[in-house]
Amino acid sequence: MSRIGKRPVPLPSGAEASISGQKVTIKGPKGTRDFTATDDVTLAIADNAVTVTPRGKSKRARQQWGMARTMVENLVTGVTTGFKKELEITGVGYRAQMQGNTLKLALGYSHDVNFEVPEGVTVTAPKQTDIVVEGIDQQLVGQVAANIREWRSPEPYKGKGIRYKGEFIFRKEGKKK
Repeated sequence: MSRIGKRPVPLPSGAEASISGQKVTIKGPKGTRDFTATDDVTLAIADNAVTVTPRGKSKRARQQWGMARTMVENLVTGVTTGFKKELEITGVGYRAQMQGNTLKLALGYSHDVNFEVPEGVTVTAPKQTDIVVEGIDQQLVGQVAANIREWRSPEPYKGKGIRYKGEFIFRKEGKKK
């Protein structure tokens, strides 16, 4: 029994779900998202909740059961509250600012890095050392945050770079004389 899969996904007020075949569509205050499940699971709406049940006892059906339920829950969370990743910039002269749909990053290179923000994600820079990535698609929000972090990931000696808020960077001791 999948401990994750057997729990129904509750639909909060303001969110509505519709199922056609293997495709579930969730509408909420922030937008609309859909997910197409594999043929190994059955989707149903009952008591203002979406339930996922496996079709058969095969290993693949049990794997898809928990995964499909998690995907539906992520759709509901995305269209109701949304997803958010916060990044911090550490380093002398390192800063970020938004100019239209472009994030300008000064990261110690000889030039500024211009990061084009993709559709479906909003990026803000409330302070010069903070970046907030928000959206309704969890995968896209995480990927955009990872792409921004990739420009200057934190180094272990001084801790300079772009890190996730609350991320621990293991610090190393420098060379000894």
